[in-house]
Amino acid sequence: MKKRLTLTFPKRTIHMPITYRLAKDFNVAANIFRAQVAPDQVGKLLVELSGDIDQLDEAIEWLQANNIGVSLVNREIIIDQDVCVHCGLCTGVCPTEALQLDPQTHKLTFGRSRCIMCEQCIPSCPVQAISTNL
Repeated sequence: MKKRLTLTFPKRTIHMPITYRLAKDFNVAANIFRAQVAPDQVGKLLVELSGDIDQLDEAIEWLQANNIGVSLVNREIIIDQDVCVHCGLCTGVCPTEALQLDPQTHKLTFGRSRCIMCEQCIPSCPVQAISTNL
């Protein structure tokens, strides 16, 4: 089973070896999509945790017991086709190639299943046609 989460770390937990503990103690793999971590600041990770459902639940309980904020990611990328000019700038920053220009029509295509919600495409769009649903 997989769960996509945003983890929020208070200043005092920023140095904890979280991904190591998830793997070692709970047999849960953490795929980090985006990290915003700096000394003496609140940190945030966008991660996808995968493992057995019971182990995932135990790992999430452990995170919360260590004052790490856990929230499920329910956001999705939305492309406003009425605004999009199909320039392709977003395709250059998409690390998973979820955004591509169709070679036949030269129109933007979006492979939602490939999207990891890194949101790098949002600021790259010159006409602000890309946003999230939340």
